[in-house]
Amino acid sequence: MFGIGMPELIIILVIALIVIGPHKLPDLAKSLGKGLAEFKRATDDFKRNVEETAKEHEEKEKMAQQGNTALHADEAGKNSDEKKEKIDV
Repeated sequence: MFGIGMPELIIILVIALIVIGPHKLPDLAKSLGKGLAEFKRATDDFKRNVEETAKEHEEKEKMAQQGNTALHADEAGKNSDEKKEKIDV
């Protein structure tokens, strides 16, 4: 957990208890927990939006490539027909 072991965590809690006091410490911990939960939700939402945008971009690229492939196939077919016409003439 972030490189903090049990002894360091106990020292931090004792210092917080001394500085903040026993009456306000539970409220502070509750507020901190809510803040961390909100931060986690925001980062998850951001991550999901980035992934959706990347997926949409990939799909658009795939559609464009398929369109280009179909276009090249049509052009190849036209070129083939033109060659046949020249041979027939």
